[in-house]
Order: sequence, then structure tokens, then C-alpha cells
Amino acid sequence: MKKDYAKTLVSLALRRVRERRCSASANDGPTRTIKRKATPGRKTLRKKTRVPNTSKGDIAVRGVKRTIFDLNKHDMETASCSADTESCNTSVSDVSKRGVKRKAVGVADGEGPSRKIKRKSDLKEKLDLSVAALTAKFKAKYLEQDQLGVGGCGSVFAGYRRADNLPVAIKRVPKDKILCKVVDQNGKQLSVEVAAMLKLGAETSGSVGTSAPVSLLDWYDLDQELILVLERPIPSKDLLNYVEDNGGSLQEEQTKSILTQLVDAAIELENHCIFHRDIKVENILIETSSDVPRIRLIDFGLSCFAKKGSSYRNFYGTPSHIPPEWYSRCFYRPGPTTVWQLGVVMFETLHQASFETTEFLGNKLRISKKLSKNCQDFLRMCLTKEPQQRLTLEQLRLHPWLSTTAIQSP
Repeated sequence: MKKDYAKTLVSLALRRVRERRCSASANDGPTRTIKRKATPGRKTLRKKTRVPNTSKGDIAVRGVKRTIFDLNKHDMETASCSADTESCNTSVSDVSKRGVKRKAVGVADGEGPSRKIKRKSDLKEKLDLSVAALTAKFKAKYLEQDQLGVGGCGSVFAGYRRADNLPVAIKRVPKDKILCKVVDQNGKQLSVEVAAMLKLGAETSGSVGTSAPVSLLDWYDLDQELILVLERPIPSKDLLNYVEDNGGSLQEEQTKSILTQLVDAAIELENHCIFHRDIKVENILIETSSDVPRIRLIDFGLSCFAKKGSSYRNFYGTPSHIPPEWYSRCFYRPGPTTVWQLGVVMFETLHQASFETTEFLGNKLRISKKLSKNCQDFLRMCLTKEPQQRLTLEQLRLHPWLSTTAIQSP
């Protein structure tokens, strides 16, 4: 009996141990299950965080970046950079890059608005300081005097370079009056007038005053305006006043001398792929210090860089000098247009009348029969209605009227 009782006790004890183990296992199971589920759950949560960043999230951020970049680009186009030639390109580039990066960070970390306000304030302060520094630099280098003239794109003042009393012309152009721009190698928008004159200066051998176009000596890109410091030949006057001072028209030999130089200047510009677009008597200076008046070409504000075969639909220039093809075909090309404009200049120097394209085409203005036959032919070859029938600049240079010294009678 005792043995059976002992076995029973052992059996019960073992049974209780097994029950406890089972109970413990049963209690641990859900906890472990929860823990195992919790771990994948965190991984899944991380994946959900990453997925938007690599798909929709990234698209949204990139969209912000693109928007900010476009706004910065627009600001650079419509506002201005406040630095000179050496620092302006760097300033624009740095500002645009920093603006994009900081905006993106601000969107991510939630601190964008306060940082943006602070940085805009810092940038404006730097801009103001830069403009003030450049203005001070300009005033320290040049003395500005009386106004020489005013046009549609800006005003021109007489002046001197303080260091050596060199006469200069100071052209002030409001930023909203800069009609023609190009993008330089640094991606910055630049006035075509500056770009064209810099190219001419770089590619023309010799010192200031050796080329037909006047030289650009200095320039300052300020907040609201562009300042160009140009060579100012003394004594000189524009061709319009020169003609008026000579009785309203010039002798044929005088015009021949001027046209010879003008054709050479136009060929020089064409070789540099520069299309002036507004060659006229007001934009030609005549140096009167020598027996043979020397021409100087000014005002490249409406110029552009032209490739071979280029054509244009939007006309920039003097409305009364528009070439006929723009009226009939709504486009014009550099070479034929330049030849037409040379014809206009020649007409106004030889006739006591202002040229108007529509009046000339309507036979209200006619070439004088008192001119020599070669002179009349030269003028007709410039003012032919059909552009393909006009002589090229090279052909004009070889025309008998320019290549002969004696004036033939009508």
C-alpha cells in the first residue's frame, strides 16, 4: 500500500510539474508572439517611412526643388546681381545653389520658414553692401559730368577717368530697359551690349581707339541699373549733326569716305558674328580732328549674336528703317538688313530728307539723279526691295563707286 501511495504521490508531483511547464509555455507563447510581431512591425514602419522618400516623397521634394530653382532663376532674370565682372557670376551661382539646398532642408526638418526669413534678410544686406561698394568704386574711378543724350534704352553722360583724365562716355541703362540678353558660360544672364563689346575688345588687336566700334572700358552691374563706361572720342559729333552742320547733305566724296569705313566696320562685325541691328546716322560718330573724318560705331544695345543663315521675326531697331522683307514676309536676316541700313545712312547723307521705308517703297522718296551713275547704282543695290538681290557687304566693298576715286558724272 505504501509503495502504491508513494507512486501515486510521485505521479501527482510529475503531473503538476508538467502542468506548470505547460502553463508557463502557454503564458510565454503570446508574449513571444507579440514580440516577434512587434519587431517586424517596426521594420515595416521603417519601410513605410522609406517608401515615400523614394517614390512619392522624393517626387514631392524634387518638385519643391524645381519650383525653388525656377523662382530663383526668375529672380535672377527680372531682378539683378549686385556685383561687378569678377564677382557677379560667382555671386549669382552661389545664391541660386544655396537657395535650392536650404529650401529642401527646410522642408525636411520643419525649420524652413524661420531660416528662410533670416537668410533672405542676410542676402539682401549683402546685396545692399555690394551695390554700395560698387557704386563707391565707380565714383572713385570716374567723374560723371553733363548729359550728352538720352534714348529709348538709357542715358549717356560725359565724364573723365580720374587717374589720367581720359574722356569717357558713361551710359546708364535701367535694368527694365535691357531688351537683349545672353547667357554667359557661367549661366548668368548678361546684356548683349556688354557681351558684344567684350568680344570685340578681346578679338581686336591693338589699344583703345584702333577699331571702328568704340571700346568698352568698364562696366558695373548694379541692383537697378547697368553702367557702361565707354571710350569718348574728342572732338567728335554724331553723323546726324555732322550732316546738318554741313548744310543738310554731304558731297559725294565725303559720303564715299564715310561709307567705305562703314562697310569695313560692318564686315568686321559680321566676322565676329555680331548683328548690330540699328546702324543709323545717330549711332555713327565722326571724329573731326583730321582732314579725313573717321567713323566710330556706337550703341550696341539692340545687337545680337548671329549664326550663319539666322533669321528673326521680332524687329529690334528704328521703325522707320525696317527692311521691306519684314513687312512682306515677317522676318529679316542679318546680312541683307545691315546692307539696307547702310543704304539708309547713305541716302540721308546725300539727300536733305529723312528716310522712311514705306515712303521709299511708295516712290515718295527717290534717289537723286544728280548723283554719279556709280553712286546711284551703289545706293540701289543697298535699297533693293528683294533681300536676295541686294549686294553682300563683300560685294559692296568691291563696287566701282568705292573702288574708284574719281566721281563719274551722271
